[in-house]
Amino acid sequence: MRIYTKTGDKGMTRIIGGSKVSKDNIRINAYGTLDELNSLIGYTITTLGNEPEIQAELEQIQQQLFDAGGDLATEEGKRDYKLTAEPVAWLEDRIDIYADEPPEIEKFILPGGTQAASLLHMARTVARRAEREIVGMLKIASTNQEVLKYVNRLSDYFFAVARVVNYRAGETDIFYKNSELVFRNKKK
Repeated sequence: MRIYTKTGDKGMTRIIGGSKVSKDNIRINAYGTLDELNSLIGYTITTLGNEPEIQAELEQIQQQLFDAGGDLATEEGKRDYKLTAEPVAWLEDRIDIYADEPPEIEKFILPGGTQAASLLHMARTVARRAEREIVGMLKIASTNQEVLKYVNRLSDYFFAVARVVNYRAGETDIFYKNSELVFRNKKK
């Protein structure tokens, strides 16, 4: 198997469907950011030695990110999209479960805590960047709408899981000192 194609030597790449586009095309930036996120998740998994359930979930997310990236790399109508609404619902379920474990918060918290939680917060911000790039892409090209929903939920998932990882490790959330009340707790 030959890994190099030399297409990139001139700043171009092919997307699924055969078109050549510039490597700085917004579509390439969008799925490239998902690839970056996938790598960050892979590293994060290595720091979660005592959290096998979360490790398994993150591996499942890695699989889903490949589907999402492939969908972003596909010209409309060239193949069926792979990412469905099911992973979005799965993320919502996981977020709801994890949100109930640590104490409720009403203010912004500082990203940090354990190494794993810090990496999960980094993953959250990379997911937010990917979301912004997908929104920009959707202004000029069509793609699977489930990808945007998925990436939006994914950043919330990373926030919830980062808090759980810190909570289980005995790390206390550090509140942003100048934060207004931003979260509406459901128990009130």
